[in-house]
Amino acid sequence: MLKTRASLDKIKPYKPGKLIEELVREYGFTGEIIKLASNENPLGTSPKALAALSHSLTEVHRYPDNSCYALRNRLSEIHETPADFITVGNGSVEIILQAALAYLDPKSEAVMSSTSFIMYPVAINIAGAKPVVVPIKDWGHDLEGILEAITEKTRIVFVDNPNNPLGSVITREEMDDFIGKVPDHVLVIVDEAYYEYVGNMDYPRSLHYVHEGHNVIVLRTFSKIYGLAGLRVGYGFAKPDIIKSVNKVRLPFSVSRPAQIAALAALEDEDHRDESRALNEAGKLFLTKEFEGMGLDYVPPFGNFVFVRFKGEANPIAHALERRGIIIRPVGGHPDALRVSIGSADQNRKLVTALKEILAGKEAKG
Repeated sequence: MLKTRASLDKIKPYKPGKLIEELVREYGFTGEIIKLASNENPLGTSPKALAALSHSLTEVHRYPDNSCYALRNRLSEIHETPADFITVGNGSVEIILQAALAYLDPKSEAVMSSTSFIMYPVAINIAGAKPVVVPIKDWGHDLEGILEAITEKTRIVFVDNPNNPLGSVITREEMDDFIGKVPDHVLVIVDEAYYEYVGNMDYPRSLHYVHEGHNVIVLRTFSKIYGLAGLRVGYGFAKPDIIKSVNKVRLPFSVSRPAQIAALAALEDEDHRDESRALNEAGKLFLTKEFEGMGLDYVPPFGNFVFVRFKGEANPIAHALERRGIIIRPVGGHPDALRVSIGSADQNRKLVTALKEILAGKEAKG
């Protein structure tokens, strides 16, 4: 009998937000469907990136630059960090997996929060290591609890900031103190997928940890504010020895030629980035005010989504919204909560209208 590795039995495959195509198949919709489940940019992709992408299609018969030379060097200029401190992946999730494969083994452990990005335990288990889960505290990371969970077996600590799906943040002072206390044998992966949306708060200067020589990988992505989720481009900053280690387990040509070219162009589109941020801020204020008016609790959001809690099971509400053509995201481990991506002004209004009707009992069963 053919057997897989024992650690595979522990893996719960990544489950993405429901696709629009899935809802069409399930309900036979022919009209508008609003997807607020995957924290995508409702403004779409940068026009500059789209133009560059269109031109790049004439060259898809050629292999991409395996080193992502041009993109790494532009990121180097923007972030004032040497290019050999930068790696590019097929989304930041690829770099998460690469780090797990490079630093974890069946005798090691990795520490993460109980509510956090769901790719972390997947990567840990693929590497055959043991996930050590620390309960959240006050709807955010319990940094003291994470430090207490570190042992000689710990090789990686995952910290997403803002946290996904909660939307809460770690301040600069908190992160400075935390990084200073992590033992030298531990790699800290600081996942900043939503950092462009954070706004004016005391946010950590995470690249400083890298420049100062700490064992830290700082992850960022083109999937969110740049609107390139479908092309899969993420990047990370770390000391060159860490970059070399994660690149050893990187698949060749993992970042396509069109993806690299579109990402380069998106970096130059400040208007799109500013408009995306402004749209998100307006949507954040609108949704949180409406949730307050409905008597719903939420975690103050610092990303492009809101973690909102209901007075009872949230899955029936999610199903009721789907029947109205609106897709949101249930949250594992929190049966009374939904994660709602911030959409366009029109999408947000339609969500609120539908939610009010559902909560008023016009469509309660699910």
